[in-house]
Amino acid sequence: MPTIKVVDITPKAQSGDANQDCEPNLAVNPENPLEMVATAFTPDPLNGPFAPVYVSTDGGDTWVLKSIVPGNDGIGGTGDISVGFAAHGGRLYTGILNGTTSDLEILRKTDVTAPGPMEVLVDVPVRAIPDQPWVVTGPASANGGGRDVVYVGNNVTTRGAGSATVTVSADASTGTGGFSDVKVDQRPGAKSNGPPVRLAAHADGTVYGAFESYNSIVQDAADPKPAFFVNLDVVVTRDDRGGLGPKPFEDLRDAADGAVGQRVVSHRALEFKIREATLGQERTGADLSIAVDPTDSASVWVAWCDVTGGLLPTDYVLHVRHSTDRGQTWAQAHQDLVDAKNPSLAITSDGLVGLVYQQLAHGQWSTVLELSSDGFKTAESTVLHQAPGDVPVSSGVPYLGDYIRMLAVGKDFYGIFAGNNTPDRANFPVGVTYQRNANFTTHQLLSSDGVTRVPPSIDPFFFHRAA
Repeated sequence: MPTIKVVDITPKAQSGDANQDCEPNLAVNPENPLEMVATAFTPDPLNGPFAPVYVSTDGGDTWVLKSIVPGNDGIGGTGDISVGFAAHGGRLYTGILNGTTSDLEILRKTDVTAPGPMEVLVDVPVRAIPDQPWVVTGPASANGGGRDVVYVGNNVTTRGAGSATVTVSADASTGTGGFSDVKVDQRPGAKSNGPPVRLAAHADGTVYGAFESYNSIVQDAADPKPAFFVNLDVVVTRDDRGGLGPKPFEDLRDAADGAVGQRVVSHRALEFKIREATLGQERTGADLSIAVDPTDSASVWVAWCDVTGGLLPTDYVLHVRHSTDRGQTWAQAHQDLVDAKNPSLAITSDGLVGLVYQQLAHGQWSTVLELSSDGFKTAESTVLHQAPGDVPVSSGVPYLGDYIRMLAVGKDFYGIFAGNNTPDRANFPVGVTYQRNANFTTHQLLSSDGVTRVPPSIDPFFFHRAA
Protein backbone atom coordinates (compact mmCIF):
# COMPACT_ATOMS: atom_id res chain seq x y z
CA MET A 1 0.00 0.00 0.00
CA PRO A 2 1.23 3.55 -0.72
CA THR A 3 2.59 5.46 2.27
CA ILE A 4 3.14 9.19 2.86
CA LYS A 5 5.61 10.73 5.28
CA VAL A 6 6.05 14.39 6.18
CA VAL A 7 9.21 15.72 7.85
CA ASP A 8 10.06 19.17 9.25
CA ILE A 9 13.60 19.39 7.90
CA THR A 10 14.93 22.02 10.33
CA PRO A 11 17.83 20.16 12.01
CA LYS A 12 17.91 19.55 15.75
CA ALA A 13 20.98 21.76 16.04
CA GLN A 14 18.90 24.67 14.71
CA SER A 15 16.03 24.16 17.19
CA GLY A 16 16.16 27.84 18.12
CA ASP A 17 15.40 28.93 14.54
CA ALA A 18 12.51 31.40 14.25
CA ASN A 19 13.13 32.61 10.70
CA GLN A 20 10.60 32.73 7.89
CA ASP A 21 12.33 29.85 6.04
CA CYS A 22 10.06 29.95 3.00
CA GLU A 23 10.15 29.41 -0.78
CA PRO A 24 11.53 25.85 -0.70
CA ASN A 25 12.97 23.72 -3.49
CA LEU A 26 14.09 20.11 -3.76
CA ALA A 27 16.40 17.82 -5.74
CA VAL A 28 16.52 14.01 -5.57
CA ASN A 29 19.48 12.05 -6.92
CA PRO A 30 17.91 9.74 -9.56
CA GLU A 31 20.73 7.21 -9.16
CA ASN A 32 20.38 7.21 -5.37
CA PRO A 33 17.02 8.54 -4.16
CA LEU A 34 18.24 8.35 -0.57
CA GLU A 35 20.36 11.44 -1.37
CA MET A 36 18.46 14.72 -1.52
CA VAL A 37 19.10 18.44 -1.32
CA ALA A 38 16.49 20.95 -0.18
CA THR A 39 16.64 24.73 -0.11
CA ALA A 40 14.74 27.61 1.45
CA PHE A 41 15.32 31.22 2.51
CA THR A 42 17.54 30.07 5.37
CA PRO A 43 20.55 32.08 6.57
CA ASP A 44 23.82 30.53 7.65
CA PRO A 45 23.55 29.85 11.42
CA LEU A 46 27.04 31.27 11.97
CA ASN A 47 26.50 34.21 9.58
CA GLY A 48 29.40 33.13 7.38
CA PRO A 49 29.88 34.03 3.70
CA PHE A 50 28.02 30.98 2.35
CA ALA A 51 24.29 30.26 2.56
CA PRO A 52 23.20 26.74 3.50
CA VAL A 53 21.35 23.94 1.78
CA TYR A 54 19.65 21.06 3.57
CA VAL A 55 21.13 17.63 2.82
CA SER A 56 19.67 14.19 3.50
CA THR A 57 21.38 10.86 2.79
CA ASP A 58 18.70 8.61 4.30
CA GLY A 59 15.66 9.28 2.13
CA GLY A 60 14.52 12.42 3.93
CA ASP A 61 14.30 11.07 7.47
CA THR A 62 17.10 13.31 8.74
CA TRP A 63 18.64 16.51 7.38
CA VAL A 64 21.75 18.61 8.06
CA LEU A 65 22.69 22.12 6.97
CA LYS A 66 25.72 22.56 4.71
CA SER A 67 26.78 26.14 4.02
CA ILE A 68 28.09 25.90 0.45
CA VAL A 69 26.15 28.52 -1.56
CA PRO A 70 27.99 31.80 -2.33
CA GLY A 71 26.45 34.98 -0.97
CA ASN A 72 24.82 34.56 2.45
CA ASP A 73 22.93 37.76 3.29
CA GLY A 74 22.37 36.94 6.96
CA ILE A 75 18.57 37.33 6.68
CA GLY A 76 17.27 34.83 4.14
CA GLY A 77 20.53 33.18 3.16
CA THR A 78 20.35 33.52 -0.58
CA GLY A 79 17.77 34.90 -2.99
CA ASP A 80 15.65 32.69 -5.26
CA ILE A 81 17.23 29.25 -5.36
CA SER A 82 16.48 25.96 -7.13
CA VAL A 83 18.39 22.70 -7.40
CA GLY A 84 18.69 19.63 -9.61
CA PHE A 85 20.85 16.49 -9.69
CA ALA A 86 22.44 15.28 -12.92
CA ALA A 87 21.05 12.09 -14.43
CA HIS A 88 24.37 10.35 -13.78
CA GLY A 89 27.27 10.92 -11.42
CA GLY A 90 25.64 12.69 -8.49
CA ARG A 91 26.57 16.24 -9.51
CA LEU A 92 24.29 18.95 -8.14
CA TYR A 93 23.36 22.07 -10.13
CA THR A 94 21.90 25.17 -8.52
CA GLY A 95 20.46 28.45 -9.75
CA ILE A 96 20.46 31.36 -7.32
CA LEU A 97 20.06 35.05 -6.89
CA ASN A 98 23.19 35.66 -4.84
CA GLY A 99 22.19 36.90 -1.38
CA THR A 100 24.99 39.47 -1.30
CA THR A 101 25.13 40.76 -4.89
CA SER A 102 21.68 39.70 -6.25
CA ASP A 103 23.50 38.40 -9.35
CA LEU A 104 21.95 35.37 -11.02
CA GLU A 105 24.43 32.51 -10.71
CA ILE A 106 24.49 28.92 -11.91
CA LEU A 107 26.50 26.67 -9.59
CA ARG A 108 27.87 23.12 -9.54
CA LYS A 109 28.89 20.75 -6.76
CA THR A 110 30.48 17.44 -7.76
CA ASP A 111 29.63 15.78 -4.43
CA VAL A 112 27.25 17.58 -2.09
CA THR A 113 28.50 15.55 0.88
CA ALA A 114 32.12 16.66 0.31
CA PRO A 115 33.60 19.78 1.92
CA GLY A 116 33.97 23.07 0.08
CA PRO A 117 31.61 25.54 -1.59
CA MET A 118 29.82 25.24 -4.92
CA GLU A 119 31.59 26.38 -8.11
CA VAL A 120 30.20 29.39 -9.96
CA LEU A 121 29.67 28.54 -13.65
CA VAL A 122 27.59 31.53 -14.78
CA ASP A 123 27.18 35.02 -13.30
CA VAL A 124 24.55 37.43 -14.64
CA PRO A 125 25.00 40.85 -12.98
CA VAL A 126 22.22 42.39 -10.95
CA ARG A 127 22.02 45.32 -13.35
CA ALA A 128 20.34 42.91 -15.79
CA ILE A 129 17.55 42.50 -13.18
CA PRO A 130 17.44 38.68 -13.29
CA ASP A 131 14.70 36.69 -11.57
CA GLN A 132 13.71 33.15 -10.53
CA PRO A 133 16.39 30.76 -11.86
CA TRP A 134 14.74 27.32 -12.17
CA VAL A 135 16.99 24.28 -12.65
CA VAL A 136 15.92 21.18 -14.58
CA THR A 137 18.36 18.49 -15.72
CA GLY A 138 18.11 16.23 -18.75
CA PRO A 139 16.90 12.68 -18.00
CA ALA A 140 19.23 9.69 -18.19
CA SER A 141 18.50 8.45 -21.71
CA ALA A 142 18.48 11.94 -23.21
CA ASN A 143 21.76 13.20 -21.80
CA GLY A 144 23.93 12.48 -24.83
CA GLY A 145 25.84 9.49 -23.50
CA GLY A 146 26.78 10.65 -20.05
CA ARG A 147 26.80 14.42 -20.50
CA ASP A 148 25.06 16.66 -17.96
CA VAL A 149 22.40 18.48 -19.98
CA VAL A 150 21.17 21.32 -17.76
CA TYR A 151 18.38 23.85 -18.32
CA VAL A 152 17.84 26.95 -16.20
CA GLY A 153 14.63 28.88 -16.77
CA ASN A 154 14.96 32.54 -15.78
CA ASN A 155 13.65 36.01 -16.51
CA VAL A 156 16.19 38.74 -17.26
CA THR A 157 13.99 41.81 -17.12
CA THR A 158 16.25 44.24 -18.96
CA ARG A 159 15.78 42.16 -22.11
CA GLY A 160 12.31 43.67 -22.29
CA ALA A 161 9.98 41.82 -24.65
CA GLY A 162 11.31 38.30 -24.75
CA SER A 163 12.78 38.42 -21.26
CA ALA A 164 11.71 34.79 -20.63
CA THR A 165 14.92 32.82 -21.07
CA VAL A 166 16.20 29.25 -20.92
CA THR A 167 19.92 29.03 -20.23
CA VAL A 168 21.14 25.71 -21.65
CA SER A 169 24.28 23.61 -21.36
CA ALA A 170 24.95 20.53 -23.51
CA ASP A 171 27.40 19.33 -20.85
CA ALA A 172 27.66 21.29 -17.64
CA SER A 173 29.98 18.74 -16.00
CA THR A 174 33.22 20.25 -17.30
CA GLY A 175 34.74 23.71 -17.24
CA THR A 176 32.16 26.45 -16.90
CA GLY A 177 29.55 24.37 -18.68
CA GLY A 178 29.30 26.32 -21.95
CA PHE A 179 25.86 27.72 -21.10
CA SER A 180 24.01 29.78 -23.69
CA ASP A 181 20.81 31.84 -23.44
CA VAL A 182 17.68 31.15 -25.48
CA LYS A 183 14.95 33.82 -25.48
CA VAL A 184 11.82 31.68 -25.60
CA ASP A 185 9.17 34.41 -25.85
CA GLN A 186 9.11 35.41 -29.52
CA ARG A 187 5.46 36.40 -29.66
CA PRO A 188 4.82 39.64 -31.59
CA GLY A 189 3.50 42.39 -29.32
CA ALA A 190 4.66 40.86 -26.04
CA LYS A 191 5.47 43.61 -23.54
CA SER A 192 7.34 41.51 -21.01
CA ASN A 193 7.13 38.23 -19.12
CA GLY A 194 6.17 37.04 -15.68
CA PRO A 195 8.89 35.88 -13.26
CA PRO A 196 8.48 32.09 -13.71
CA VAL A 197 9.90 30.16 -16.67
CA ARG A 198 9.23 26.48 -16.01
CA LEU A 199 10.59 23.43 -17.84
CA ALA A 200 9.89 19.72 -18.31
CA ALA A 201 12.31 17.31 -20.03
CA HIS A 202 11.51 13.87 -21.48
CA ALA A 203 13.90 10.98 -22.08
CA ASP A 204 13.31 11.10 -25.87
CA GLY A 205 14.78 14.63 -26.08
CA THR A 206 11.50 16.54 -25.96
CA VAL A 207 11.74 19.60 -23.72
CA TYR A 208 8.78 21.84 -22.89
CA GLY A 209 8.93 25.37 -21.53
CA ALA A 210 6.08 27.40 -20.03
CA PHE A 211 5.99 31.13 -19.38
CA GLU A 212 3.58 34.04 -19.03
CA SER A 213 3.64 36.53 -21.89
CA TYR A 214 2.39 39.96 -20.84
CA ASN A 215 0.22 41.76 -23.41
CA SER A 216 -0.14 44.85 -21.25
CA ILE A 217 1.02 46.13 -17.88
CA VAL A 218 -0.78 48.93 -16.03
CA GLN A 219 0.75 50.28 -12.83
CA ASP A 220 -1.65 51.08 -10.00
CA ALA A 221 -0.91 54.79 -9.46
CA ALA A 222 -2.83 54.76 -6.18
CA ASP A 223 -0.50 52.18 -4.64
CA PRO A 224 2.82 53.57 -3.34
CA LYS A 225 4.43 50.13 -3.66
CA PRO A 226 5.05 48.36 -7.01
CA ALA A 227 1.61 47.04 -8.03
CA PHE A 228 0.57 46.09 -11.53
CA PHE A 229 -2.50 44.92 -13.40
CA VAL A 230 -1.41 42.53 -16.14
CA ASN A 231 -3.11 41.06 -19.20
CA LEU A 232 -1.29 37.85 -20.07
CA ASP A 233 -1.16 34.72 -22.20
CA VAL A 234 0.08 31.41 -20.80
CA VAL A 235 2.42 30.04 -23.49
CA VAL A 236 4.09 26.66 -23.95
CA THR A 237 7.11 26.13 -26.20
CA ARG A 238 8.73 22.86 -27.21
CA ASP A 239 12.05 21.59 -28.48
CA ASP A 240 12.38 18.13 -30.02
CA ARG A 241 16.19 17.93 -29.87
CA GLY A 242 16.87 18.55 -26.22
CA GLY A 243 17.12 22.31 -26.68
CA LEU A 244 20.49 21.82 -28.37
CA GLY A 245 19.67 22.32 -32.06
CA PRO A 246 20.14 25.40 -34.27
CA LYS A 247 16.69 26.88 -33.46
CA PRO A 248 15.99 25.83 -29.89
CA PHE A 249 12.45 25.86 -28.51
CA GLU A 250 10.83 26.68 -31.86
CA ASP A 251 9.19 23.31 -32.62
CA LEU A 252 5.73 24.28 -31.34
CA ARG A 253 3.90 27.05 -33.16
CA ASP A 254 0.55 28.61 -32.37
CA ALA A 255 -2.29 27.10 -34.37
CA ALA A 256 -3.98 30.51 -34.70
CA ASP A 257 -1.17 32.86 -35.75
CA GLY A 258 1.86 30.66 -36.42
CA ALA A 259 4.01 32.39 -33.82
CA VAL A 260 6.56 30.38 -31.85
CA GLY A 261 4.85 28.88 -28.80
CA GLN A 262 1.26 27.72 -28.40
CA ARG A 263 -1.01 29.86 -26.23
CA VAL A 264 -2.73 27.66 -23.66
CA VAL A 265 -5.05 30.55 -22.75
CA SER A 266 -5.12 34.20 -23.83
CA HIS A 267 -5.90 37.54 -22.23
CA ARG A 268 -6.09 36.47 -18.62
CA ALA A 269 -5.91 39.03 -15.83
CA LEU A 270 -3.43 39.19 -13.00
CA GLU A 271 -2.82 41.55 -10.11
CA PHE A 272 0.83 41.48 -9.13
CA LYS A 273 1.82 43.35 -5.97
CA ILE A 274 5.50 42.66 -5.61
CA ARG A 275 5.87 43.74 -1.97
CA GLU A 276 2.34 43.36 -0.62
CA ALA A 277 0.23 40.44 0.55
CA THR A 278 -2.88 39.79 -1.54
CA LEU A 279 -3.93 36.33 -0.31
CA GLY A 280 -3.86 36.15 3.46
CA GLN A 281 -0.30 37.13 4.36
CA GLU A 282 1.04 35.94 0.99
CA ARG A 283 1.52 37.74 -2.32
CA THR A 284 0.34 36.31 -5.62
CA GLY A 285 1.28 36.61 -9.27
CA ALA A 286 4.07 34.11 -10.06
CA ASP A 287 2.40 30.69 -10.02
CA LEU A 288 3.23 28.29 -12.88
CA SER A 289 4.13 24.60 -13.34
CA ILE A 290 4.58 22.16 -16.23
CA ALA A 291 5.20 18.39 -16.39
CA VAL A 292 5.55 15.79 -19.14
CA ASP A 293 4.49 12.16 -18.85
CA PRO A 294 7.65 9.99 -18.83
CA THR A 295 5.66 7.25 -20.60
CA ASP A 296 4.45 9.55 -23.42
CA SER A 297 6.17 12.78 -24.47
CA ALA A 298 2.98 13.92 -26.26
CA SER A 299 1.17 14.15 -22.91
CA VAL A 300 1.99 17.39 -21.10
CA TRP A 301 0.30 19.20 -18.22
CA VAL A 302 0.40 22.85 -17.18
CA ALA A 303 -0.97 24.73 -14.15
CA TRP A 304 -1.11 28.47 -13.48
CA CYS A 305 -3.07 31.08 -11.50
CA ASP A 306 -4.89 34.25 -12.54
CA VAL A 307 -7.65 36.49 -11.20
CA THR A 308 -11.27 37.15 -12.01
CA GLY A 309 -12.66 40.67 -12.01
CA GLY A 310 -10.08 42.40 -14.24
CA LEU A 311 -8.98 45.75 -12.77
CA LEU A 312 -11.14 45.05 -9.72
CA PRO A 313 -9.77 41.56 -8.97
CA THR A 314 -11.77 39.20 -6.82
CA ASP A 315 -10.86 35.52 -6.73
CA TYR A 316 -7.37 34.17 -7.29
CA VAL A 317 -7.88 30.95 -9.25
CA LEU A 318 -5.63 27.94 -9.98
CA HIS A 319 -6.20 26.23 -13.36
CA VAL A 320 -4.91 22.95 -14.83
CA ARG A 321 -4.82 22.05 -18.53
CA HIS A 322 -3.70 18.88 -20.37
CA SER A 323 -2.46 18.34 -23.92
CA THR A 324 -2.22 14.95 -25.62
CA ASP A 325 -0.74 16.23 -28.91
CA ARG A 326 2.63 17.70 -27.84
CA GLY A 327 1.21 21.02 -26.68
CA GLN A 328 -0.83 21.96 -29.76
CA THR A 329 -4.29 21.82 -28.14
CA TRP A 330 -5.29 22.05 -24.50
CA ALA A 331 -8.29 20.94 -22.44
CA GLN A 332 -9.33 21.65 -18.86
CA ALA A 333 -8.15 18.75 -16.71
CA HIS A 334 -9.09 19.69 -13.15
CA GLN A 335 -11.76 21.78 -11.51
CA ASP A 336 -10.61 25.34 -10.86
CA LEU A 337 -9.40 25.99 -7.32
CA VAL A 338 -10.23 29.34 -5.73
CA ASP A 339 -7.66 31.07 -3.51
CA ALA A 340 -5.05 28.41 -4.27
CA LYS A 341 -1.45 28.97 -5.33
CA ASN A 342 1.96 27.32 -5.67
CA PRO A 343 0.93 24.49 -8.03
CA SER A 344 3.53 21.83 -8.74
CA LEU A 345 2.94 18.97 -11.18
CA ALA A 346 4.82 15.67 -11.52
CA ILE A 347 4.16 12.34 -13.22
CA THR A 348 5.51 8.92 -12.22
CA SER A 349 6.96 6.21 -14.43
CA ASP A 350 3.61 4.41 -14.40
CA GLY A 351 1.68 7.50 -15.54
CA LEU A 352 0.24 8.63 -12.19
CA VAL A 353 -0.26 12.42 -12.30
CA GLY A 354 0.38 14.40 -9.14
CA LEU A 355 -0.66 17.95 -8.30
CA VAL A 356 0.31 19.63 -5.05
CA TYR A 357 -0.85 23.14 -4.14
CA GLN A 358 -1.51 25.47 -1.18
CA GLN A 359 -4.99 26.90 -0.59
CA LEU A 360 -6.33 29.51 1.81
CA ALA A 361 -9.85 28.78 3.05
CA HIS A 362 -11.63 29.87 6.22
CA GLY A 363 -8.47 31.61 7.41
CA GLN A 364 -6.39 28.45 7.16
CA TRP A 365 -3.61 27.42 4.76
CA SER A 366 -3.79 23.82 3.57
CA THR A 367 -1.17 21.99 1.51
CA VAL A 368 -2.94 19.36 -0.59
CA LEU A 369 -1.58 16.48 -2.70
CA GLU A 370 -3.87 15.10 -5.41
CA LEU A 371 -3.04 12.01 -7.50
CA SER A 372 -4.92 10.65 -10.49
CA SER A 373 -4.53 7.93 -13.12
CA ASP A 374 -7.53 9.05 -15.20
CA GLY A 375 -6.98 12.74 -15.87
CA PHE A 376 -8.52 13.85 -12.54
CA LYS A 377 -11.91 12.36 -13.29
CA THR A 378 -11.20 10.70 -9.95
CA ALA A 379 -8.36 11.51 -7.57
CA GLU A 380 -6.71 10.47 -4.34
CA SER A 381 -6.61 13.66 -2.25
CA THR A 382 -4.44 14.05 0.85
CA VAL A 383 -4.04 17.07 3.13
CA LEU A 384 -0.37 17.14 4.09
CA HIS A 385 -0.57 20.19 6.35
CA GLN A 386 -3.16 22.66 7.61
CA ALA A 387 -2.70 25.59 9.97
CA PRO A 388 -4.04 29.08 10.73
CA GLY A 389 -3.03 31.56 8.05
CA ASP A 390 -2.32 34.36 10.53
CA VAL A 391 0.30 32.45 12.56
CA PRO A 392 3.09 33.42 12.58
CA VAL A 393 2.73 37.10 11.74
CA SER A 394 4.55 37.72 8.47
CA SER A 395 7.91 39.47 8.47
CA GLY A 396 7.34 40.36 4.80
CA VAL A 397 6.56 38.71 1.49
CA PRO A 398 7.07 36.05 0.36
CA TYR A 399 5.43 34.38 3.37
CA LEU A 400 5.15 30.75 2.26
CA GLY A 401 6.90 31.47 -1.03
CA ASP A 402 6.27 32.04 -4.72
CA TYR A 403 6.70 28.31 -5.39
CA ILE A 404 6.98 24.84 -3.91
CA ARG A 405 8.30 21.77 -5.74
CA MET A 406 7.33 18.16 -6.36
CA LEU A 407 9.32 15.58 -8.34
CA ALA A 408 8.62 12.04 -9.49
CA VAL A 409 11.41 9.46 -9.38
CA GLY A 410 10.25 6.10 -10.63
CA LYS A 411 6.87 5.41 -9.05
CA ASP A 412 7.43 7.72 -6.07
CA PHE A 413 6.62 11.38 -5.46
CA TYR A 414 8.99 13.62 -3.51
CA GLY A 415 8.15 17.18 -2.58
CA ILE A 416 8.68 20.16 -0.34
CA PHE A 417 6.52 23.01 0.94
CA ALA A 418 6.74 25.74 3.57
CA GLY A 419 4.26 26.21 6.40
CA ASN A 420 3.44 27.10 9.99
CA ASN A 421 5.63 24.92 12.24
CA THR A 422 3.43 24.79 15.35
CA PRO A 423 3.89 21.23 16.72
CA ASP A 424 0.24 20.16 16.68
CA ARG A 425 -0.79 16.70 15.41
CA ALA A 426 -4.07 18.19 14.18
CA ASN A 427 -2.09 20.20 11.63
CA PHE A 428 -0.71 17.05 10.00
CA PRO A 429 -3.51 14.61 9.05
CA VAL A 430 -1.04 12.00 7.72
CA GLY A 431 1.44 12.48 10.58
CA VAL A 432 4.77 14.31 10.81
CA THR A 433 8.30 13.91 12.14
CA TYR A 434 10.22 16.84 13.63
CA GLN A 435 14.00 16.92 14.01
CA ARG A 436 13.97 20.20 15.95
CA ASN A 437 12.91 20.12 19.60
CA ALA A 438 9.13 20.27 19.91
CA ASN A 439 6.50 19.36 22.48
CA PHE A 440 3.38 18.08 20.70
CA THR A 441 1.41 17.98 23.95
CA THR A 442 1.86 21.67 24.74
CA HIS A 443 2.22 22.62 21.05
CA GLN A 444 5.45 24.40 21.88
CA LEU A 445 8.74 24.66 20.00
CA LEU A 446 11.82 24.48 22.20
CA SER A 447 15.35 25.74 21.68
CA SER A 448 18.44 23.52 21.58
CA ASP A 449 18.50 23.41 25.39
CA GLY A 450 15.10 21.67 25.34
CA VAL A 451 13.66 24.26 27.74
CA THR A 452 13.61 27.76 26.22
CA ARG A 453 10.42 28.43 24.28
CA VAL A 454 10.64 29.39 20.61
CA PRO A 455 7.77 31.19 18.82
CA PRO A 456 6.08 29.62 15.78
CA SER A 457 7.63 30.42 12.43
CA ILE A 458 7.72 29.13 8.85
CA ASP A 459 9.67 25.92 8.21
CA PRO A 460 10.27 23.81 5.09
CA PHE A 461 8.56 20.40 5.16
CA PHE A 462 9.64 17.43 3.04
CA PHE A 463 7.13 14.81 1.90
CA HIS A 464 7.48 11.42 0.19
CA ARG A 465 4.66 9.38 -1.25
CA ALA A 466 6.01 5.88 -1.78
CA ALA A 467 4.21 3.57 -4.19
